[in-house]
Amino acid sequence: MTAAGTEAGAPGRDGTWEPHPAARWEDAFLGGNGRHGAMVYGDPADDRVVVNHHTLVRPNGSEHARPPRLADRLEHLQDALLAGDTAAAEQFGAEHPLLWVQPFHPAFQTRVRRLPSTVDRRAGTAGYRRSVDFATGEICASHEDWRSRVFVSRADDVIVQCITGFGLAVELTLDHALPGAPPRLAVGRSTALTADGARLALRARYPASDLAYTGVTVARVDRGSVTVSGEGIRVDGARTLLLLTRVRRHAGDLDLAEEWGALPYDDYETLLARHRPLHRTAYERATLTLHAEASERALPGSELIRHPKSPALLERLFAAGRYHLLSAAGALPPRLTGLWTGDWDTAWSGAFTTNANLNLQIASAAAAALPEVSEAHAGLVRGQLADWRDNARAIFGVRGIVAPTHTDGESGHNYHFQRAYPHHLWTAGADWLLQPLLEHSETTGVAEAWLTDALTDVAEFYEDFLTRNASDGTLAIVPSYSPENRPANASWGSINATMDIAAARHALATAAGRSPGHPAAGRWRALAEWAWPGLRETYDHRHLSHLYPVWPLGVINPYDTPELADAAHRALELRGAENDSAHGHLHHALIAARLRDGTRALDALNAVLAGDFFHRSLMSSHYPSRDVYNADAAHALPATVIEMLVQSTPDRLVLLPALPATFPSGELRGVRTRFGARMDLSWYDDGHATVVLHPTRDARVDVRTGGGFTLTDTATRRCTETPAEPPTETSAGTPVALLGLTAGVDRVLTLRPR
Repeated sequence: MTAAGTEAGAPGRDGTWEPHPAARWEDAFLGGNGRHGAMVYGDPADDRVVVNHHTLVRPNGSEHARPPRLADRLEHLQDALLAGDTAAAEQFGAEHPLLWVQPFHPAFQTRVRRLPSTVDRRAGTAGYRRSVDFATGEICASHEDWRSRVFVSRADDVIVQCITGFGLAVELTLDHALPGAPPRLAVGRSTALTADGARLALRARYPASDLAYTGVTVARVDRGSVTVSGEGIRVDGARTLLLLTRVRRHAGDLDLAEEWGALPYDDYETLLARHRPLHRTAYERATLTLHAEASERALPGSELIRHPKSPALLERLFAAGRYHLLSAAGALPPRLTGLWTGDWDTAWSGAFTTNANLNLQIASAAAAALPEVSEAHAGLVRGQLADWRDNARAIFGVRGIVAPTHTDGESGHNYHFQRAYPHHLWTAGADWLLQPLLEHSETTGVAEAWLTDALTDVAEFYEDFLTRNASDGTLAIVPSYSPENRPANASWGSINATMDIAAARHALATAAGRSPGHPAAGRWRALAEWAWPGLRETYDHRHLSHLYPVWPLGVINPYDTPELADAAHRALELRGAENDSAHGHLHHALIAARLRDGTRALDALNAVLAGDFFHRSLMSSHYPSRDVYNADAAHALPATVIEMLVQSTPDRLVLLPALPATFPSGELRGVRTRFGARMDLSWYDDGHATVVLHPTRDARVDVRTGGGFTLTDTATRRCTETPAEPPTETSAGTPVALLGLTAGVDRVLTLRPR
């Protein structure tokens, strides 16, 4: 175990700690295996662990909703918009009431309370410590002779807790009464004593539904006695209490004996030993070191977040972001709240918001070597493709697929929209959601057939949908919608939103490239560029969908399209922060890094670091001052840092494009590139940097650097490798080298200041 998981020593980069128990569920330390989640308070007197599961969504009627059948009215809407009626789309589907997706909710909390006679209330919390070890996923708390250890097993899919030294008596209950719990939730409990402890179950049936969820806990004690007490059990005189907990959402009834019997019968250390290598291997694939002061690394998280310019803070948040992202992704990718909530009234239903938030949260998956996250995202997409086809047919009357803006993880049908948020008009969603999977495919070198088929579906949608022309003969995307935004002189539903244009062009070109033998590939390539005049941008807005061609697509960049990159940079300069949302700031930083504006990228990152966005758990909020629990900042921060230091495409490597001046030295190790090489980057106070590439396949790469560097190919691990071709000057004024890479042959590059 690293120091983060012990009662003494500093956590360093790979953990965090606090000197007090969590007083709020938002400050509880987090564990997860991508299916089960645990929120650990670490209170010696009232030890609570909130149990979460990705599948726990409350039925609200939307589970039966279908996309509205509007296709027969589409032509009339197109005619009106093309004729200049900028408000025409406001009535397209207006008769359908806004329907939210099924809201995500917690299951219950396991609660171990010391009886008043065994607790010295005068002792306070002097000497108390709670910590989470990011490398193992173990969450520990200790005070005097009491100790609690919790992890969520990847090997056995179970929440494991071990408590020792808790005195003479405790009571254990499964407590469903969390904030916002429906008053008509039908709750039943079962308790059965066993030779070495007890078995507990809690079943909750949703109001007006045949669906329920059931949690089961096995409690085992070392010595002592166990008796039934109220709604739980009482333990007296035991040295150790071990709890194993699972929860399942289901229809009908479960066989409790079968559920209890399926839990593993092993001690804590054996269970931890099975889990630890699975978690550690994934977590340790990539690391960031900024040579922070040891004294700052030793600070508890609540103190460190008060030092927004500290390298130690960025190190810890980078590590915490990887840990939380890995822990939240498995059965599904991360929700708006990751995998966790302590309240039934979760903002925006705790859904997957696909028009920005989901992609921003998983943006580091490919580069930061977390294929588990990409695979979870692929599972969500694949499971909803049939629903996406329904959306295309019902709303637009065409082949192909259209993704929804919100999903609860079960349904992919598009029914969440209203006049001011006409999400049913957003056609870019499928391309946007497939892009992270393309990056994963490029990183691994594996072209999965289902992904190619899905890209073909997107191309077929646009082939059928792009049938209308502007007065100058160019194709028009009509209707069109820029997520959660509107032109300054028109309504929300409009024509040729930049994101829709970029998505159409990208989808058609990508499908043709991956399926050159497809009968329609030639037609897809032939679809021309288009634009629509007369609509003014609304600049003060948190969404930056109009810069989709810059990030993540990269079709506008300073190297190949410098004039368009300059125009995109001007558009970024004009963009405001609107409501100060974390995802808006970090989206801004990602785009600025692609445009090589390190100052702007750092300013946007600092707005989050200095904006009081992080709880003591190092999970983040949507707004400043820790307002609205939300995973966007926590999960997107690693991608932001990586993009400032290194970027790649299948045939390009960009080194130090937006190096922050405030971090003059550091190391980024284990990054994966889209041309199939693992990469280690080190940069130093004197201005030079070294890069080691570990190729897994042959590649020929165009290497670029940030301003002020020259590039030399200093060494190879095998003498047979040839050096890079001599650097030249590009139109963007950036040194470039063409580098040939051979699988299994490491390559070392050096950057020096000019």
